[in-house]
Amino acid sequence: MSAVLNQPTAPELVDERVSIYQPEQSGLVFPALPSFTNVAQQRQHLKERLVAACRAFALQGFDYGFAGHLTVRDPENPGLYWTNPMAVHFSQVKVSNLILADHGGRVVEGRHAINRAGFVLHAAVHEQHPDIVAMCHAHTVHGVAFASLGKKLEPITQDACAFFEDHVVIGDEAGQVSVEVQAGHKIANAFRGVKAAIHQNHGLITASRHSIEAAAFWFIALERCCQQQLMIDATGIVPRLVPPERARYSREHVGSEYIGWLHFQAIWAQLLETQPDMLD
Repeated sequence: MSAVLNQPTAPELVDERVSIYQPEQSGLVFPALPSFTNVAQQRQHLKERLVAACRAFALQGFDYGFAGHLTVRDPENPGLYWTNPMAVHFSQVKVSNLILADHGGRVVEGRHAINRAGFVLHAAVHEQHPDIVAMCHAHTVHGVAFASLGKKLEPITQDACAFFEDHVVIGDEAGQVSVEVQAGHKIANAFRGVKAAIHQNHGLITASRHSIEAAAFWFIALERCCQQQLMIDATGIVPRLVPPERARYSREHVGSEYIGWLHFQAIWAQLLETQPDMLD
């Protein structure tokens, strides 16, 4: 894979679904997909959004000690990925303390160590799926709790429909610390054509073939959906599910990579105003 400027350009990211949110609104303020004149500019953009994703996770309370790792593939060297530094709180991640690592877990740029678990899971997925550009994982309260059930989310809401037939449950290595390379490959095998996984007794993982913004937003959304599912299950009442054909329709229109990216733009704008130090 060579460096690609003006991402994203894949047809599925700039299709008719974009027009649903831009009907005859020419000239009005609306987030625009990024374009770049050189690789350095693109890399800086990716690093800034990776940091913003970490800060967003902090705001959501997704921190748990040093657990949790987010990655984005380098645009010029696809065998390398940028990630948050080991044992640095999500709220303290900055552009200047990001690290760059290879698939073997060797840090090639940066002062901090790499999270071994993050390396095993993310490196395997990135290596096996060259189309995946970003991944997110954290040990969240509701995601980990729901993961213990070993089942998929049901289409109980429009939000949950975003993951209908677009997530999997991974039972392999359930509850075991994933530090073995073999465990990483088992996780990677599950990410064929889906954007999210519920790792039994472990937690949530999201991936994007579009951007770190999409991967981060869909992680936030997945955590919320797990919380909603747990709340509904606690009532003991069987919910009315969205019919499959309607769930698929909703997924295509509110669960796409582009929509994930678009949702994150509100988060980016808020962070840019309230936490400008993230760009240091």
